[in-house]
Amino acid sequence: MIGRLVNNVAQRVPSLVYRVYAMKKPQVVFVLGGPGAGKGTQCAKIVESYNYTHLSAGDLLRAERAREGSEFGVLIANFIKEGKIVPVEITINLLRMAMEETMKKDEQKFRFLIDGFPRNEDNLQGWNKVMDGKADVKFVLFFDCSNEVCIKRCLERGKSSGRTDDNRESLEKRIQTYLQSTRPIIELYEKQGKVRCVDASHSVAEVFADVKLIFDKEG
Repeated sequence: MIGRLVNNVAQRVPSLVYRVYAMKKPQVVFVLGGPGAGKGTQCAKIVESYNYTHLSAGDLLRAERAREGSEFGVLIANFIKEGKIVPVEITINLLRMAMEETMKKDEQKFRFLIDGFPRNEDNLQGWNKVMDGKADVKFVLFFDCSNEVCIKRCLERGKSSGRTDDNRESLEKRIQTYLQSTRPIIELYEKQGKVRCVDASHSVAEVFADVKLIFDKEG
């Protein structure tokens, strides 16, 4: 199945784009934090102010799940419903496809916010294996927020989002997965001096003021 998805990417992106893609590597900022930490909201504001394209691993997976005829749809749906992490091969190939198609439309669009990835060691190893030499990770933008605030925000969002995982049972599973699997990845990047931490418990405007300080400095 993974091979077919890769072939689909190759068919959808002309060879010229691969040459551009090879010459100008995507510059990536990983955006991490617990469910409800405000990653998507802040990414939207970054895109408005800086020349970045926002790619949400979760949104890409949900779109693939909803896409008619997708061989991954049922598999992705089951993983998301259980609050589990989707196999890395699927996620990375969806991210690659999205980056390549963005650069196909505009070769100056080579800066990406990748939201909600890598979520565990398997994700990180998969990324390093597949994307080594093909993309540069500038830093990790970490939205730090308490579990209580995250749950409250997600339950409120669930009233209108239509997302099947915005309920307390799924949220508790997702937070446990985040603590056990994603926090160690953040700590690993922290040891490399690549983490930029923002207190995400404040208002949207206050959080973005801190985010702007980071991006004004990092470029």
